[in-house]
Amino acid sequence: MTDGEYNYEGLDRLLHERARLSILTALSSDPGGRSFPELKSLCGLTDGNLSRHLKVLEEANLLKAKRSGSGRGSNTHLSLTALGRRTFMRYLKELERVLHDARAVTGQAGDPGDPATA
Repeated sequence: MTDGEYNYEGLDRLLHERARLSILTALSSDPGGRSFPELKSLCGLTDGNLSRHLKVLEEANLLKAKRSGSGRGSNTHLSLTALGRRTFMRYLKELERVLHDARAVTGQAGDPGDPATA
């Protein structure tokens, strides 16, 4: 074992928060992006909670929002930026490293029926 072997610096707190992880996953699964109501439904978030997390991700330049209309007739379409997609893919690679290390430590190669190993 080496110093810092289980440090996992790639688990960025910005992405590691549950709601933001849900948002990034939903956006990465559809290259064309998603509407605000669609994201709200997919991620199980309230309007306010989703808005707050979207603002954080947008300020970090991980997603872009295209807004049209105004008031109750407004529409917001969200998609990952190129930086957002690269950042999320690096984050997922780090999560894969965590899973690999955890399985090695427990001596389990993974159960094919276990969703964590699928």
